[in-house]
Amino acid sequence: MGLLALLLAGLAVWLIWTGKLQRMSAKDGMVLGAALVGAVMAAKGKPVIGAPLLLGAALFFARQGRRRIAPAAPPRADTVAQARALLGVAPDASAAAIRAAHRRLIASVHPDKGGTEALAAQINAARDILLADRAEP
Repeated sequence: MGLLALLLAGLAVWLIWTGKLQRMSAKDGMVLGAALVGAVMAAKGKPVIGAPLLLGAALFFARQGRRRIAPAAPPRADTVAQARALLGVAPDASAAAIRAAHRRLIASVHPDKGGTEALAAQINAARDILLADRAEP
């Protein structure tokens, strides 16, 4: 049981280090915490308390794995005007100006910098819309 506690603690450290724990729901985090407590209790010789916590967490995550949830489509700026407003570029902006505005914005809202994935996806979509609009005759 001591090895199991060590493996779960290593998993928790890895999840925190890679940032995957930030993308977990609150419920997932609580179940992971219960699993860690269960592993520690089982390692300390109290399997009556630790085993149900570990078993419950294992069942919870096993059920989570079976669910096939389609990934949400990234939000898109619906019109060229909305894309221009989001990036802050003029209607006659060149492709270079669009890319520069995108780089400036994405640097401040990128998920690695504390921003959200949704906003970064919206800014990427706005760039793509404007560049596609410039390419059309």
